[in-house]
Amino acid sequence: MTSKSDNPAAAGKLAIKKRSKVPGVMITQFVENLPQGMSTPDFTRKPIALTIQEGKTAIFRSIVTGNPSPNVTWTRSKGDLSDGDRFKIIYETISGEYQLQMPDVGVDQAGTYKCFAENEYGKAVVTATLNIIEVGFKKGKALQESRTAIRENVADFKNLLKTRGERQKEDRLPGEPDEHFWELLLSADRKDYERICAEYGVTDFRWMLKKLNEKKREREEEQAQFVEHLSNLKPIEIKTPGCAEFEFEMELKDQNSRIFLYKNGQMIPFTLDTGEKHSLKQIGRKFVFSVKDLDPEDAGLYQVDVEGVNVFSTDFKIPSVDFLVKIQEVKAIEREDAVFECVLSNPMPQITWLGKNVPLQQGEKHDITVSEDKLIHRLVVKDCLQLDKGIYTAVVGIKSCNAWLVVEADNDPSTHGKKKARKTTQAGGGGADLAKIAAEQNAKIQKAREEMLEKMRQERAEMVAAMAENGEEAVAEAVTANQDAVRPRQLKPASAPKDLQAEPEVKQAVVETKQEIKECGDGDAGEDISVPELEEETTADVQEGEKKKRVRNGPLVPDTVIDPGVHFTRGLEDVKAIIGCTAELICKLSKENIDGVWYKDGEELSSSEDVSLVRDGAFHKLVIRNCKEEDSGKYRFEADGRKTEAMLTVEDPPRINPDDLAKFSEPVIIKTGQNASFQLSFVGQEPLKIQWYNEDEEVLIDNHVRIEKSSTQSRLILTKCVRKQSGEIKIKIKNVFGTIEATTKLTVLDKPTPPQNPVEIVEASSHCVEIKWRAPKDNGGSPIINYNLERQQLGRNTWKKIGMIPGIPHYKDTDVDHGRKYCYRIRAVTAEGTSEVMETDDIQAGTKAYPGPPSAPKVVSAFKDCINLSWTPPANTGGTNIVGYNLEKRKRGSNLWGPVNPPEEPIKAKQVAVKDVVEGIEYEFRVSAINFSGAGEPSPPSEFVFARDPKKPPGKVIDLKVTDSTYTSLSLGWTKPKEEKGVQDEAKGYCVEIRPAESLEWERCNLNVITMTSYTILGLKSMAMYWVRVIAINEGGPGLSRDLDNYIIAMPPPVRPNFTDRKLKTFLVIRAGNSARVNINFVASPLPTITWLKDGMAVSKRVTISNTEGSSQLLIPSSERLDTGVYSIVVSNLVGQETCSIEIRVTDDPKPPGPVELEQNVPGTVTLSWTPSPDEKRDDRLHYMVAKRDSVKQTWRTVADHLYNNKFTVANILPGREFLFRVYAKNDMGVSEPTESNKWEVVCKKEKFILTLPESKNCKFEAAPSFLLPLKKHSNPPGYECYMSCAVKGDPAPHITWYRDNVSLNTNTNYYISNTCGVCSLLILRVGPKDTGEYKVVAESPLGRAECSTTLTVRE
Repeated sequence: MTSKSDNPAAAGKLAIKKRSKVPGVMITQFVENLPQGMSTPDFTRKPIALTIQEGKTAIFRSIVTGNPSPNVTWTRSKGDLSDGDRFKIIYETISGEYQLQMPDVGVDQAGTYKCFAENEYGKAVVTATLNIIEVGFKKGKALQESRTAIRENVADFKNLLKTRGERQKEDRLPGEPDEHFWELLLSADRKDYERICAEYGVTDFRWMLKKLNEKKREREEEQAQFVEHLSNLKPIEIKTPGCAEFEFEMELKDQNSRIFLYKNGQMIPFTLDTGEKHSLKQIGRKFVFSVKDLDPEDAGLYQVDVEGVNVFSTDFKIPSVDFLVKIQEVKAIEREDAVFECVLSNPMPQITWLGKNVPLQQGEKHDITVSEDKLIHRLVVKDCLQLDKGIYTAVVGIKSCNAWLVVEADNDPSTHGKKKARKTTQAGGGGADLAKIAAEQNAKIQKAREEMLEKMRQERAEMVAAMAENGEEAVAEAVTANQDAVRPRQLKPASAPKDLQAEPEVKQAVVETKQEIKECGDGDAGEDISVPELEEETTADVQEGEKKKRVRNGPLVPDTVIDPGVHFTRGLEDVKAIIGCTAELICKLSKENIDGVWYKDGEELSSSEDVSLVRDGAFHKLVIRNCKEEDSGKYRFEADGRKTEAMLTVEDPPRINPDDLAKFSEPVIIKTGQNASFQLSFVGQEPLKIQWYNEDEEVLIDNHVRIEKSSTQSRLILTKCVRKQSGEIKIKIKNVFGTIEATTKLTVLDKPTPPQNPVEIVEASSHCVEIKWRAPKDNGGSPIINYNLERQQLGRNTWKKIGMIPGIPHYKDTDVDHGRKYCYRIRAVTAEGTSEVMETDDIQAGTKAYPGPPSAPKVVSAFKDCINLSWTPPANTGGTNIVGYNLEKRKRGSNLWGPVNPPEEPIKAKQVAVKDVVEGIEYEFRVSAINFSGAGEPSPPSEFVFARDPKKPPGKVIDLKVTDSTYTSLSLGWTKPKEEKGVQDEAKGYCVEIRPAESLEWERCNLNVITMTSYTILGLKSMAMYWVRVIAINEGGPGLSRDLDNYIIAMPPPVRPNFTDRKLKTFLVIRAGNSARVNINFVASPLPTITWLKDGMAVSKRVTISNTEGSSQLLIPSSERLDTGVYSIVVSNLVGQETCSIEIRVTDDPKPPGPVELEQNVPGTVTLSWTPSPDEKRDDRLHYMVAKRDSVKQTWRTVADHLYNNKFTVANILPGREFLFRVYAKNDMGVSEPTESNKWEVVCKKEKFILTLPESKNCKFEAAPSFLLPLKKHSNPPGYECYMSCAVKGDPAPHITWYRDNVSLNTNTNYYISNTCGVCSLLILRVGPKDTGEYKVVAESPLGRAECSTTLTVRE
């Protein structure tokens, strides 16, 4: 197969390099601008690197995109892909995958492969590596030969089957597990290995662990490029209803490394926003991936890659289950148990229970049980209290249901003020109804299972019929016979007998048939039944030939049992034996004198020279002497229709002849520069791994090391040996059956190393210099015979030879001059030679160097006639030995020190008993050291001590209690213990000790004894538990401790949350764009949980919450109008809960209203109407203010304020004057720019006065009351003004009365009522909830009555 050129520019095309979203994919674009709707090729799933065992099937998979659809090709770095049998290129139309398959992969196919996707607009290329693990020289050679034979003669189907069977045996597994199997194991805990192997059908755990370790090493090498640390891998699981999470801790080498998330090999996008479908949350080194809004399509294998390297894999499985009966609300009385029950559609061993969104576990508070059919799940909340009420949830898979637990107070008057006893009753639970539903569902499940088994039997019969038509009569006959023996029992598959190895195709059919029987059986777990009859009958058919058909007359397992009561009380067990030794297989029947038959691989055994069949009562024994390799196999014992099986494995581990081992163990002693040789013979099955070690470090071949190996012996030759090679020589021989080791000793003799510093000056006086030194670190393998010494006097160039001295590192030089300094050279001498020289520092003879002061004397004990003292010698001895000590004493209050011992009789020991004391007098002592130069400085004085008999220890302190506590400290107080003569003396001080609850050791809090009866312990852990005790002390020692009755928790006394800000503002107005900051101070103990809410919901991410001990701060860095609302802080702890609310209004200077229009509806008035301000919809507290100016006064006067509508009628408009009006928009932040109206003027026309006397008529101007402008509805926030107005006419002027809910308001001083020129108004300065209702105006006159009403609503 050929591919296009890697360099498109060479063909006259552009070559614009692009980077794909998938790491490792390189895209080349051929055109500068892509047409609309067209795209270059890209990979959504790239082929990944494979490491696979020789003989398996390797598959590279890729999914490509692009418009037009790209052409996909594959290339190989070493050779082509033209061999259609070894390289198969496939396109899966359903999944859209392009696959390169290599069945029966060989070592020569390892290398680098490239996948190209190309269309007319570009090309994408990705590279993948294939690594092949060889199965060994002999196995690899056999495999290669078998493959060659198959390719040369495809028709030889039997040899093909035999080669496959042998290869499976070598690979330890019938087939290679899915790649997902290894991905899951690499990220799983060891405790989950067995479950994963069971899901993928892997039974050879030893092979699995070996292969897994290899993959782990490869994965760690890949991860080491980008990952510094990876731990705490937690698989995906459903945390809360509708949300699944998986997490791990990872430290990246480069924080800018890209992280990718894959599901079933397809990359899926994720965000840092936890509200999206797939999200990532990083906290330090902890990464948490979340999948929300779960549905069945979310199941699959999730993988996390860092720059293309996999770091974590987890399999998410969603069980197909739902709730038939959901949990119901439970009402329980205090101290009563509450029961929640549900019924599932399919059996589940366990489900997840949540209480107030917290996972619940089995324990003292909660009891979680499951019925036998695993359909009914039950949660019992024991001893219900008020704290337990809330929402409880049952979660299974992606399904969940929840219900309330309502805990009602126990109002029994007999228990008022007392601790209520726990009740024995239970609330809730479905009882018999749930059991009935579960039984019906279980019957449905069993019926469906039986139908499935029947369907499998029918499919098997069809398979047999098809095989019979194809001429495979023998195999079909075996499968048919085996089908009749299917019983609802668990069948244990047995190995095929050796006779079937001649016909591997029949053997394969037998094994597959038994596997099908095992899958169909689901009966008693305690009964193991094999199918030897199937194997034996099939063997007989093979021997007679393929043409003969066998007719089976009886069942596979005999139905006639002589004694149904006979059974095995002890079955056979697998046995491992060493070749040439004796092996025994033993079983025991329930009865004696029962004959039985032994089989090996299906063939009956009889006694022979090396095989003995023994029956001893109920015991039956098979003894095989002088075991050989062909004795390995499966052995079976049958008696009275019962059978038991076991495997005998004959091993050939490495072994060493005892004589050869004794000879090898003899030490080898040589001189440096000589050669050493070690040789050992052994036996054992090949291949053998032989390793030599020197002092547990493996010996590798180099210029001075030669290792010879054969199948029966090995030899180690060390040339030109050096001293450091001395030590233990060990050989380790290993094969598949075991390991053996043998050790010997190698000693290489050499000259010693120099003597060691430092040199100790024993004496440096005017008449001698005495020194000591340390022997050489290595004597070269020979004892030190002598030391060779030389001396040089300071100031001279020559060395004086002192000569040889015995091999003791000590010398006394008496030929010295007072005040001279000398230097010595010392060499060690052995039989192998003389060491290098060790030179001392200069040593002066006869210099007076006084010793330093000893330690202060310590009072060991004191009596009325004797005081015992001890001390430690000085660190500085003055260069010579200490020859004694002088002791002095002094009474309290005196300045004179008196000697205890005569100066000419120094104290030799470091302790003394002072008897020259007077009873009742208090003394202190000091001591000075004496060397050859004289007495040195005295020590610090000892503590004062009375010359009196010892005191009794004090008693226990009284009334020990806690006076105060915080999160880090604890204050104690107590009373001094009583003094009882002859029993307990007065206490002189106290020690306070503390012990954490998790520790068993007490720790001293005060280093020095305290004399006060109170103490404060600092540095405690918050909320930790401690035990505390106090011990009184006097001269007689410590007394008994006084412990607190209970442990103490490091916390202040319990305090219900309480807010301490008395003048806290509950309403804040913030200009948009400015920061909003709210500080709340409170007291609470223990530390509370603080929650901020906005209008009852969680605050947004823009809000920053800062909590400290005793305070909490809410900060909005740059406020917006959307931040307006009521913010509530909820502070809760174990004692209680408190809430505080603050209204924050974010606004800005209002924009002015629109144009103002003027209209006269009533003479003497003018009605203003204007377009609302643009901010009116966004600010519900925005209102309007109207100002007026006439041509006479020339000043602006406010005529109306707090208007929430867009119209107002101004009264007192006099004719002949010009009026101007301004309308302002107002809110909590301020006043807008005004909007000014046009001039308004009522012109008075002056006409010439002409008096015309008309005829007198009786004119009547009387009219009944009527409303020109009615009242309007009002809806105001609390605390604001409300202004209501209407216009009325009538002659005579009507009487106006205001009503609220039919109650007159004219005499109520809380309302301001006016009636000017027919304009009736009512003003409420600060409206509240009590002002809500119906308002009515009644106009009455002798001519009639008129009414007008409206409603006022006060918004919350």
